[in-house]
Amino acid sequence: MELPSVILTTGSSVCFFKLVNCGIGKLSMPESACRNAWKWRNISTSFVHSLITGIWAVLCFYLHPRMAEDLIATYSVFSHALVSVSIGYFIYDFLDMVLNQKLSHSWELLFHHCVVITCFGIAVFSCRYVGFAVVALLVEINSVFLHLRQSLRMASLAQTTVYRVNSMLNLGTYMVFRIATLAWMTRWLVLNRDKVPLVSYTVGSVGLAIMMAMNIVLFYRLLQSDFLKSSREGKKKET
Repeated sequence: MELPSVILTTGSSVCFFKLVNCGIGKLSMPESACRNAWKWRNISTSFVHSLITGIWAVLCFYLHPRMAEDLIATYSVFSHALVSVSIGYFIYDFLDMVLNQKLSHSWELLFHHCVVITCFGIAVFSCRYVGFAVVALLVEINSVFLHLRQSLRMASLAQTTVYRVNSMLNLGTYMVFRIATLAWMTRWLVLNRDKVPLVSYTVGSVGLAIMMAMNIVLFYRLLQSDFLKSSREGKKKET
């Protein structure tokens, strides 16, 4: 994809997710979620992005298996477009949070988005490491369950069977598509450091270190909230 196509794809993505957000705002929402309608729309929009890009990332490797053998130079228009669309989403979500949420509540996600936009931007504009960026987007498979968890909690459905099943799927996919994927990406970057320019290697290493730290903290919070806390409450009821 040439530069004008990248800009068009990214810009269209920003507009698409804005339209998704507006469309969700016109739908009915649970009464308990009405107290924070913006958050409900934001999480629902993020869910749509995760569902689209998670499936898209898997299809990239299924349709073009050679990309898995060379994450640096081999890519397809299909995979390049995926990374461009994701940049558009992260730009949209960044602006949405800046305009609608206090900085003290969103600085972690804003920082996360800056790192992702920078790393994906290098891949898209240099036409290198696109495969590596697509591997990173496999994380979105877990994000489907992560966002669904937030939606269920906002809808006051945290005590339902659906929530408990989703919690287990969330934790399982978190281990596979977040922790394990980020660990594999870190290993790949270290093993291929001679093939990666210093600037890209530094940006990638710092980005992965930040992502890994943030995801370990989030994993602990999920474990604490959905499993450790509930098991303690169960023991209190028994006594």
